[in-house]
Amino acid sequence: MSQFIARFALFKETAVMAFDTLRVNKMRSALTVLGIVIGITSIVGMTALIRGFDQSMQDTMKSLGPNTIFVAKFSALSLSSGASFIEMARRPNITVQDSEAIKRLAPSVGIVDIWLGAGPGQPTMERLFYRGDRTKALSIMGTTDHFVDVNFAAIIAGRTFTEAEVQRRKALAVIGYGPYESLFEQKRIDPIGKKVRLGAIEYTIIGVIGKRPGIGGMSVGQDDFAIIPYTTFRKQFGSEVRRVGGPFGGGPAAMIAVVPHQGATRDQLLREVEEIMRIRHDLTLDKANDFDIITQDAALKLWEQISQAILLSLVVISSIALMVGGIGVMAIMTISVTERTREIGVRKAIGARKQEILLQFLIEAVVLTCVGGVIGIACGSFIGLVVSLASGFPVSLPLSSFALGLGFSASVGIFFGIVPAWRAARLDPIDALRYE
Repeated sequence: MSQFIARFALFKETAVMAFDTLRVNKMRSALTVLGIVIGITSIVGMTALIRGFDQSMQDTMKSLGPNTIFVAKFSALSLSSGASFIEMARRPNITVQDSEAIKRLAPSVGIVDIWLGAGPGQPTMERLFYRGDRTKALSIMGTTDHFVDVNFAAIIAGRTFTEAEVQRRKALAVIGYGPYESLFEQKRIDPIGKKVRLGAIEYTIIGVIGKRPGIGGMSVGQDDFAIIPYTTFRKQFGSEVRRVGGPFGGGPAAMIAVVPHQGATRDQLLREVEEIMRIRHDLTLDKANDFDIITQDAALKLWEQISQAILLSLVVISSIALMVGGIGVMAIMTISVTERTREIGVRKAIGARKQEILLQFLIEAVVLTCVGGVIGIACGSFIGLVVSLASGFPVSLPLSSFALGLGFSASVGIFFGIVPAWRAARLDPIDALRYE
């Protein structure tokens, strides 16, 4: 116990000497700390923004429901697995007949919806016109009467269309919050029953969908859309079945959304949907799927891989500034050792050991970098909060980010301070005392 107390007292005395040395050389210490501050600010700020975006993105994906299955011509899942984009683009289009087959043949199916104009390849973008006003280009989708149910969306005014209206190809529209806000809300106009022009056809608005969760907590166009009956969509924009060659097949893009009924599991429905689609596409056992089945779990796993890669890349880039700061620490500590050669000789002459000299200069280097780390953490957190308040971009400032910043700064101090400290510890006391 007494040995531990003695070592602690020695460490404390050495730390006090290190702080005194840094306090005396304020300008030198400040310039040395600057590179560390920049590096830690970058790391903490980027980590806070990416982790916040990551968490918000996961929440957005989870809002689609854990049991919802999407069938698409291709998706980011195939791209991430290394599949050729050209080959995927030449896959057969997803069609209304596919959705009808799934609804008819899958025992576990509860709700099936087809989204024309929303899949990969050729999304349908058009403007809505109301009197003298117009919206920006919106995503126009042809759906069944189940769009709201599959998306867990809320109708804040009016209603959605019925199955009979879909079958009769009625010119009806349910608009998202974006066009509602730009055409009607700002002028305090009730949109229900109003006629808007989409291309050359007039549509009657029968409903408004409320705001949907944005990607990363921000509005990135998730409310800029309108849905019309898929039968009406096919009449105006063409059939998704058309194939005129080329990489995108010629017809409007399409996706199928499927939800199992109560009592059925998602995995069971997934197997049934895959089997039905393989039969419809005449795929033998030795052939891979020429369509993608997307689930919440798969999307979350893919996003996790992407976010980790982005975070690692940014940390590596930010570490360049830390390396520059570390080189500055090494240079300043080397100069300090040279200037204090006589002091080191005196300390050794009165009994200071190598490890004590080594510890003193290491502590000076670590204190320098840790001070820079604390300032960098404060600056990075401040920048993240300012960006969040100014733009609504989500941030996350967990304790792990602060620990990461301090850990990086202390590691830089040890790594780049070890050479000057070892040089000081190895000085011969006689030669050091003779140094002028």
